[in-house]
Amino acid sequence: MHLQQVIPLIAFILATYSVIGNDVIQTLGTFLTSNHKKKWWVLWFYAGSILTIVLVYGWITHQGDVSYGRLNMIPLPENMPYWYIIPPIVLIILTRFGLPVSTTFMILSVFSSQAVIEKMILKSVLGYALAFVFAFAIYLLIAKRFESKESISRSEKDKAKKGWLVAQWLSTGLLWSQWLVQDFANLYVYLPRQLTLIELVTSLIIILVLMAHLFRSRGGKIQEIVHSKSNTQHIRSATFIDLTYAIVLFLFTELSSVPMSTTWVFIGILAGREIAISYRLNKNEIGNSRKQIFRDLYKVNIGLIVSILLAYAVGMLNVMEV
Repeated sequence: MHLQQVIPLIAFILATYSVIGNDVIQTLGTFLTSNHKKKWWVLWFYAGSILTIVLVYGWITHQGDVSYGRLNMIPLPENMPYWYIIPPIVLIILTRFGLPVSTTFMILSVFSSQAVIEKMILKSVLGYALAFVFAFAIYLLIAKRFESKESISRSEKDKAKKGWLVAQWLSTGLLWSQWLVQDFANLYVYLPRQLTLIELVTSLIIILVLMAHLFRSRGGKIQEIVHSKSNTQHIRSATFIDLTYAIVLFLFTELSSVPMSTTWVFIGILAGREIAISYRLNKNEIGNSRKQIFRDLYKVNIGLIVSILLAYAVGMLNVMEV
């Protein structure tokens, strides 16, 4: 096999590994945390089944395009030089340091024109703002009833009777499906825009194997961001986080097919939630919540800056090759 044919496959595997290690845990993090007593393969089978359905459905309904049209403005280079492998490698390194980097910016920017990058940034910033406001408003209403220590204690005792376990699994399934519609583009940007059946099956197997590794390790370094937020280990709290996240992603899925950073939406939801909970239950903690919010924003902006620098570096390398 020629080197030019191998590079897209290697890049896809690296991108899949890096995206799963960074972005996926931000989607399934509360699910893993609140179900830590469940066997890892049960959680993997549930998430893997939904992923398979969403992937195959997109392939059928979009004539082989599993990105759901999000790569329409991002063409695949005819010849892919080796330096296109650099972004997923950098993403893996940043993930090792626990940085919630936007895989959308990190991976897609090197393929995109300046106009597309600007649209992605604008949509992502809007996503953060909407997620923050939406989560803040929701948790202002429900914090006292559902997030206080007393209510959490009561809910843990009778969660089976009230069906919170079922509700959390359903909300996670909804969130997971919406995230996949948004972020399949980050995985498949290295592959042809219309996949053959063999390419579809091969890529699916690769994704499921790498997901199994993630679930066995219970999330890795990025999971610490989820653990640091209030009550995320409780099923009821995790249900509300996942449902809020799913609703915001659905709204932006319907808004346009421009790729966006789901990481920014995730950070926005956690930020709005933390401020609302602190305001309603413990005003003395608002200062600490603000520090956490700015710390998370600082981390995702590092990823944005690195992504843009990588995009320009790859662009310069492409010009030099020509």
